[in-house]
Amino acid sequence: MAIVVLVEESDGKIKNSSQEAVAYAAALAKQISEDDVVALALGNQVSSEELEGLGKFGANRVLHATDERLNQGVIQAYASVVDQAMNETSAKVLVLATSSLGDPVASRVAIKQQAALGSNVVELPDLSDGFVVKRSIYTGKAFAYTKLDQDKKIIALRKNAITPEEGTATATVEAFTANLSEADFGATITNTEKSEGDILLPEADIVVSGGRGLKGPENWEMIEELADTLGAATGCSKPVSDMGWRPHHEHVGQTGVKVSPTLYVAVGISGAIQHLAGVNSSKYILVVNQDAEAPFFKAADYGVVGDAFEIVPQLTEKIKASQN
Repeated sequence: MAIVVLVEESDGKIKNSSQEAVAYAAALAKQISEDDVVALALGNQVSSEELEGLGKFGANRVLHATDERLNQGVIQAYASVVDQAMNETSAKVLVLATSSLGDPVASRVAIKQQAALGSNVVELPDLSDGFVVKRSIYTGKAFAYTKLDQDKKIIALRKNAITPEEGTATATVEAFTANLSEADFGATITNTEKSEGDILLPEADIVVSGGRGLKGPENWEMIEELADTLGAATGCSKPVSDMGWRPHHEHVGQTGVKVSPTLYVAVGISGAIQHLAGVNSSKYILVVNQDAEAPFFKAADYGVVGDAFEIVPQLTEKIKASQN
């Protein structure tokens, strides 16, 4: 038997969220005395060297389905490949990252495998009384403890649920050929538009966002400079995108992009509940606001009360100095 981990790629690199999923599977394998952690990669856009590197996070081997039709991430086809890989390895557990691709794939595989599905899982299961997972619910406002009673289990892992520790091992890469029918490609992706910028919000480890406190789009340079210094993605509040100060794909919140970075920096954002719902999965939150009563301070791990136009440039210079 094995634990299978579906890994996703972006621009030929394994996503950080998938590295976390592999590390989670390796930790789970120790819990249940399983010694075979099998990563599954689909498409031909990732090199063998990149896949071998998954051994650093705990994968013993990697099954690589190189059919170029899988490059587009067609959900039905992905579900069929994952289903066949689980059957091939006699896997009882599938781990994958919560994402726009991972969530629908997990649902379809759960039906194919007659498996119990735990979504938005935030930590390793409690095995003292069955197989109980802790899940984030209500956009992060609460947690649910869910027992997975089926023999087969699927765990959709929320970003930052585990901090992967890199080792030195190398995974063995094996070719995997799945039997795919035309029905698996019944849906066709005609166009894909990616958000602009080097670092995409859903994958960013650090996010720097600005709100109406910046007073206008002409002042966004200091947000971009801080983000560039930190190697971060940039975001904004909904009013900012509604006013056209920033593009809509940077809107962070319940009705925009939900993020789970290690660090979320909110500059000039009051902290409306809709915005908090999109960022409360962040590991740490730093708020900069001149209003000491701003709601965001109640959710913040660190807060600075003061004028953002004075604080942010100083913060940027301090970070630059420490980097040098």
